[in-house]
Amino acid sequence: MRTLRFLLQKEFKQIFRNRSILVMIVVMPVVQLILLPLAANYEVKNINLCVVDRDHSSTSQKLVGKIASSGYFKLTGNRATFKEAFPLMETDEADLILEIPAGFERNLVREDEQKIFVAVNAINGTKANLGGAYLASIIRDYNHDFRVQWIQPSAFNQNPVIDVSSSNWFNPLLNYRMFMVPGILAILVTMIGGFLSALNIVKEKEIGTIEQINVTPLRKHHFILGKLIPFWVLGNVVFTIGLVVSWIFYGIVPVGNLAVLYVFVGVYLLAVLGFGLLVSTFCDTQQQAMFIMYFFMMIFILMGGLFTSIDSMPGWAQMISRFNPVSYLITVMRMVVLKGSDLHDVRMHLGMVALFAVVLNGWAVLNYKKTS
Repeated sequence: MRTLRFLLQKEFKQIFRNRSILVMIVVMPVVQLILLPLAANYEVKNINLCVVDRDHSSTSQKLVGKIASSGYFKLTGNRATFKEAFPLMETDEADLILEIPAGFERNLVREDEQKIFVAVNAINGTKANLGGAYLASIIRDYNHDFRVQWIQPSAFNQNPVIDVSSSNWFNPLLNYRMFMVPGILAILVTMIGGFLSALNIVKEKEIGTIEQINVTPLRKHHFILGKLIPFWVLGNVVFTIGLVVSWIFYGIVPVGNLAVLYVFVGVYLLAVLGFGLLVSTFCDTQQQAMFIMYFFMMIFILMGGLFTSIDSMPGWAQMISRFNPVSYLITVMRMVVLKGSDLHDVRMHLGMVALFAVVLNGWAVLNYKKTS
């Protein structure tokens, strides 16, 4: 313990001498946690819509007005034919083209039916799907209102009606920030802990101090612990700063017990720091370590469930995500913050992360080559 204490004193002094690390620990999480949730919005708005109204009736004009007033669409132009409107889609000035055929009002009144053509620019699949869904929903609502107005109430009421009532649990206001902020905080803790630990041993190699350490009677596990513990402490500091920022700027207060979050994050940081130290033992320069960590971090983030649900991924991707520690932290963060889950509810996730911590740190100890 005495040896470890001196090693920890040396590591903390080395950390606090480096102002860039302090900026990375304090400033970077605050700025990113403030800006990213404001930009990462699941709602699709300002969808550019071009209208081809070949009917020019009061009914078609009311439909266009209802679409424009929804707040999701921005009318970029009116064209007489679809052929004239299509160039707007080719130049990305229009995301959707709505073509209202001639005789639209007459067919609705006389025949009680009418087809409308919608062309969707599907280059951006997410925007295309959501934009088309929004437009279809508005048209259905308008069609219902039109039927109520023109069809005899007695005849209309003969059709069976299903009344659906729903309630939103855990996020009643459907605030996307309640969903995104915990995930972004998980990513920040991962990036800071992983990158800092990955660069630590490599830095000793570059400046030559690793040779002085290697000739001492210091044991390998003491050396790895001395490198791990300071960044474990700093990782918890970053996590605490993130919780405070989430509360101040977004009013997010975890429904569950904070102790559950800190227990899980404490074990999770052991796994991430162990992975960073393992990478550091394989590399000879900080540039190599940065490239390797960047490669893995991209995979961790994109396959961690922050932006895309893991359940919607292909089977092979879901299998890979089981070996992704970030996916467990993102899931647990949302479970505790939004649902109020306790330690019993996250025990399987905690067990997997603890297994990662044992394997990765054990591998880092074995892979560290100490010569005397």
